[in-house]
Amino acid sequence: MKLKDTDALILLDVQNDFCPGGSLAVQGGDQVAAKLSDTAARFKARGGRVYATLDWHPQNHVSFKTNGGPWPPHCVQGDKGAQIHSALRLPIGTSIIRKGTNPQEDAYSGFQGTTLEDQLRRLDVKRVFLGGLATDYCVLNTALDARTFHFDTYLLTDAIAAVEANPGDGEAAIKKMKDVGTTLTTCEEVLSA
Repeated sequence: MKLKDTDALILLDVQNDFCPGGSLAVQGGDQVAAKLSDTAARFKARGGRVYATLDWHPQNHVSFKTNGGPWPPHCVQGDKGAQIHSALRLPIGTSIIRKGTNPQEDAYSGFQGTTLEDQLRRLDVKRVFLGGLATDYCVLNTALDARTFHFDTYLLTDAIAAVEANPGDGEAAIKKMKDVGTTLTTCEEVLSA
């Protein structure tokens, strides 16, 4: 696939708390981090743009069980769990998008409450390629929003992993993304000459 500066790779929430040992660990998170590190470097070298979203929650975030939400505290601003996984090396020039910063609002999508759409529009981005954590939450909702905003959206199926709160959630999320027009692909297919 020919890549250019109107293509954007969006790495979703590849943070310590979503990987083994974290407070909301996703099985396979370490492998996703390593896969996306190589992919991001190659994507950038081929002329594409790279973005990385981070859950960046205040201590009193509405999504935490202690505040009546469904999740254990995770990705608290400034904590080790909120840091980018050590296996994910971001290329120079990667744009960081922090989400979930409003204590009263959950934000599964990388577009919700952030400047991501504005940044992509300003640079005339047409195609977005999504990978990261977790398939059934932040990847799903970012893909749905990307399609709503009329971006050509590609899901890197070999660089995602699901929470699977219920068995089959990951596969169901992939089906939802496909149903709204997301193209399923792999890192190698995207990076092939």
